[in-house]
Amino acid sequence: MLRDLLRNLFSRDNDFEKVEPVDIENAVRKEITVSGRVQGVGFRYFTQQTAINLRITGWVKNQSDGTVIMEVQGTPQQLDALTQRLKQGNGYSKVVSMKIENLDVEKGENKFGIRY
Repeated sequence: MLRDLLRNLFSRDNDFEKVEPVDIENAVRKEITVSGRVQGVGFRYFTQQTAINLRITGWVKNQSDGTVIMEVQGTPQQLDALTQRLKQGNGYSKVVSMKIENLDVEKGENKFGIRY
């Protein structure tokens, strides 16, 4: 938790990490808005690390209304695994609801980052 807090405090804007992207032919992109206890608990960092481990590209950002929004791109199976892990949380977060919408795939995307 302290590591997450320090990373959030001292990381630079658009803190993106490279990801090996999936084959564009099999990719889908989703916008996910998560509500619950998802701000101030390391949820963005948890989302970033989970996405990178699953080889998902995109970004995650806190919203002023207390929700967290993200755009994620990968295979349907990868995105299903991500949503399941997000629902489980990092031990500090509690996801109450998720709103998921389809988006167009972004060709050439190869990073996942935290936006501020």
